[in-house]
Amino acid sequence: MSAKIVKPKTNTRLPSTAKRVSSARANHRQPIYKRILLKLSGESFQGPQGFGIHGETIQAIARELKDVHALGVETAIMVGGGNIFRGARQKGFEIDRATGDFMGMLATVINALALQDALEKEGVHTRVQSAIEMHQVSEPFIRRRAIRHLEKGRTVIFAAGIGNPYFSTDTAAALRAMEIKADVILKATRVDGIYDADPELVKEAKLYSEVTYRDVLHKSLKVMDATAISLCMDNGMPIVVFNMNRHGNIQRVLLGERVGSTVIPA
Repeated sequence: MSAKIVKPKTNTRLPSTAKRVSSARANHRQPIYKRILLKLSGESFQGPQGFGIHGETIQAIARELKDVHALGVETAIMVGGGNIFRGARQKGFEIDRATGDFMGMLATVINALALQDALEKEGVHTRVQSAIEMHQVSEPFIRRRAIRHLEKGRTVIFAAGIGNPYFSTDTAAALRAMEIKADVILKATRVDGIYDADPELVKEAKLYSEVTYRDVLHKSLKVMDATAISLCMDNGMPIVVFNMNRHGNIQRVLLGERVGSTVIPA
């Protein structure tokens, strides 16, 4: 006598509405960029105290970057040093331009080490690469090694600009973005994007949602210096300028939301 075969119920399909919601959520969490270069000014580290490194502020930045890391986005960071020393632009301190720029580069190393410490306390593996060799505290910048770190899921912090005076960390950010083949440069600021005038001084200043490289140069818009913009224009590197002080803005940019201003080809 043969046994009766009972087929198990396999009707595990989601209702159409629930399926659409599930799919939408999955798509919503997919970042539109695989590899980014984030430009952080030195001022972003100083917080409300107006100078140096503010502990709560750098911890908040680290938590934001931890969330970015959780999205699977390969993240490189170029840090400035204006919260410690502004190179030849240091007020009330006359000094040779090249000497001042080297001092500013050393200030960026201090910021890079502070950010590395904050990130690793959040469980994010981090490497600092300096354009000025300091073997005791950082790796030298080696392009292939930086890319390999990113591929392994480590956050890479670039310090000391490009290692030469007369070049800003904006220009260094543009150069490193090309070298590591980043998809975009994210420029973190304390305002909501690119304006036709300083919004902190002019209440009627107009916010641009999109602007071309040529407009940035011709209108002298405060985005990055002319050398950095020209380098991005020649290589088709998009730039997104956004307010770093609004929690979650980095994630919003990565997930394709309209945040801040974008610099695009003409």
